[in-house]
Amino acid sequence: MKKKALSTIMMTMFVGLCLLSVLGFGTKTSAAESPAVEYPRIAINRLYNPNSGEHLFTPSSFERATLINYGWKDEGIGFYGQGYTNTESTDYVHRVYNPNAGDHHYTAFPDEKDHLIKVGWHDDNIGFHMPRQKGQPVYRLYNPNAQAGAHHFTMFKYERDHLIKVGWKDEGIAFNAYDKLQ
Repeated sequence: MKKKALSTIMMTMFVGLCLLSVLGFGTKTSAAESPAVEYPRIAINRLYNPNSGEHLFTPSSFERATLINYGWKDEGIGFYGQGYTNTESTDYVHRVYNPNAGDHHYTAFPDEKDHLIKVGWHDDNIGFHMPRQKGQPVYRLYNPNAQAGAHHFTMFKYERDHLIKVGWKDEGIAFNAYDKLQ
């Protein structure tokens, strides 16, 4: 019964994400299409799936509300993104999805995203801009014992340190983010 419910949730999320990508939410805009305007910081919501142990980050209020309706736990705002700017001061953080493990992964490295897609991950077409040299580090950790939710991203040193103590592997800084709106 749990597998069937989880499959239904994942299929619904997939359909919802397809709709989001068709509507253009979370997509990148080229520098030639936008003026050199820095937009306000945006909240990146953090949710937790108690069935899989995965944390998910999204700038989309719609996706957040949908996942909460499916039983994900709202953990509030994980961090704040830069907002779009066509200067070189931001990194675009890509979100990809592994349909076999039901897992999401985030990377600011296009080569890593391309490699994951090549080996079967799907580009969620949802991401966010993060400050390149400002803000604070978001740490990336890896759980070698997990099937889903194998990577974790956090701004909190105490959370990072605790996970390392219980066997997670520290992978360093994934990208920078803001801990406050201003």
